[in-house]
Amino acid sequence: MTDFDSLTYEERIKYYKTFLKERLSKGRYHHSICVANEAKALAKENNYNEETAYIAGLLHDVCKEESTQKQLELMKKSKTFIDDVEMTTKALHHAVAGSVFIEEEFQIFNEDILNAVRYHTVGREGMSTLEKIVYLADLVSADRTYDDVKKYRKLAHKDLNSGMLEALKYSIKNHVNKECKIVKSTFLAYNEYINKLRSKKGEV
Repeated sequence: MTDFDSLTYEERIKYYKTFLKERLSKGRYHHSICVANEAKALAKENNYNEETAYIAGLLHDVCKEESTQKQLELMKKSKTFIDDVEMTTKALHHAVAGSVFIEEEFQIFNEDILNAVRYHTVGREGMSTLEKIVYLADLVSADRTYDDVKKYRKLAHKDLNSGMLEALKYSIKNHVNKECKIVKSTFLAYNEYINKLRSKKGEV
């Protein structure tokens, strides 16, 4: 087993990239690099550790293309609460599985990184700066081409909290339009940012 404590930051990044390149499709690997770069840029703007943000962004989709069985096996080891919607929605499995995987496989014990990977798809109430950074970096990375991505990218780089509110609204609208179930933590996160906005405006 690789002794990650003995590796320099540059050596660890090289190891992660080699691992991802072998495990992910070309498009998913490219997305991971783009999210890492976006996370690093957002970290710099928000006085957060750029190296930590880059690692979290790089590894956020590490389990995206694992088998459903493998993802479920990893999810069962998670110490975090997983609601019924997450457990029954295949597209959400990789985030929970990924947080468990990077702790076991890469010996990453930084709770901020683990949570950033864990909640990058659904968000949650009380997100840390890194969790916001990775959530937004995933939404507005350079490879994204959906309508209004430039608007969301601009908001993310202007203010993390405002960016999160708009990102959560975007996510909820998409789920409603597709008639998909929505994880409770997403609603809690949305309510939190609505309250932040109202408080900022001096509203009750």
